[in-house]
Amino acid sequence: MAPFAVILDVDGTLVNSNDAHAQAWVDAFNEAGIDVSHDRVRRAIGMGGDKLMPHVAGIREDSREGSRISKRRGEIFREHHLPRLSAFPLVRDLVQQFTTEGYTVVVASSAQADELDELLKIAGIADLIATTASSSEAKRSKPDPDIVQSALQRSGARADRAIMLGDTPYDVEAALRAGVAIVGVECGGWGADDLRGAVEVHPGAAGIYGHYDESAFARLIRDGRLTSRTS
Repeated sequence: MAPFAVILDVDGTLVNSNDAHAQAWVDAFNEAGIDVSHDRVRRAIGMGGDKLMPHVAGIREDSREGSRISKRRGEIFREHHLPRLSAFPLVRDLVQQFTTEGYTVVVASSAQADELDELLKIAGIADLIATTASSSEAKRSKPDPDIVQSALQRSGARADRAIMLGDTPYDVEAALRAGVAIVGVECGGWGADDLRGAVEVHPGAAGIYGHYDESAFARLIRDGRLTSRTS
């Protein structure tokens, strides 16, 4: 029997880190003498640097200037922001529920691998994760499906027996392009309208955990396929 899998985004989904990522990017651009719109950067969080840098500043991440800015962004984030981050409420409880139900839990994140390890510790779920796929291991970041496809492959599950949890429109697009259903959460700063295409949208992990038996995660395990609430 093929396994079931939950594919987790981390930033903005499990850990309250989106604003910190945005500020680190803005500060790194400013240090390089490049003025960027904070709002534009904030709305691009969830993309990897290969997408974000051209989008907000017209700079390729693999250029000499782009590489310097990207490296500096990482330094700022790790030194000034990472130690202050916290998980959203009931994140560990929800992920434990997934494992209790029989899901293989994997991660598909646009974060760099070294940052991802720390973020999973902050979320309190490092011991519950079977495997991870990060931007360090994918040719193209979200909204391209590469990271989700990698996580799905590592889980051993078929796309119709997997469900993703994410907070950005880029998570939604990446999941759907990989053929995977997705549940959205609004705690990262995007609303239900931004997350169109998700089978459900909840305020955050606590909302899913509090109504778990009615959630898409429960229905997929119970029915062997993702049925509607009224099926």
